[in-house]
Amino acid sequence: MLFQPKWSKAKKQLMSFICEPLRSRVDFQVINYRRAHDQLGRAVITVDKLEKVNMCTITAEREEYYREKEIRRDLNNFDFDNVEFNRDIQDQAHQQLKKEGVYAQYDFFTALENYFNSSIEESLKSPDSLTKILCLLDRRVGKRTLRNIRESVLGDHEIVQYFYKLRCEVEKISIAKKKHVN
Repeated sequence: MLFQPKWSKAKKQLMSFICEPLRSRVDFQVINYRRAHDQLGRAVITVDKLEKVNMCTITAEREEYYREKEIRRDLNNFDFDNVEFNRDIQDQAHQQLKKEGVYAQYDFFTALENYFNSSIEESLKSPDSLTKILCLLDRRVGKRTLRNIRESVLGDHEIVQYFYKLRCEVEKISIAKKKHVN
């Protein structure tokens, strides 16, 4: 599955939304492996040329396979003929891995599509970490919003917290808790 529209066009649109202080520091790359059976590879988000999020399809699918085996073992159910049950197990494994920050290239494309087709408010409330990351980098998210979401971001995956802290840093927003004086 290659991203439609073309990645170069989508990247240009994505980069146009990046806030000014991070525009030269953040980059998105899509690497397709032509010899892979599905020609998928990985997507990468870099900050200052260092990989911060690596969404490798091969790694994610391997981990999903092992996670499915764990779920089956825990349920003591090895019924491979029940298609609906098997899809449910696969979905459980996929969702668990996404919560842990293990993504495939197609997860990035899905997040990108959701991000492009949703409002900033909806995207910030998304349960998907990749969608939130894209939002946190977005110039349309202002300083007031960044201050207001501080508490909710603390419960998110550490990679979301990293991008939140990065954005606050470049916007010169203090994220330290204020001490109450009695």
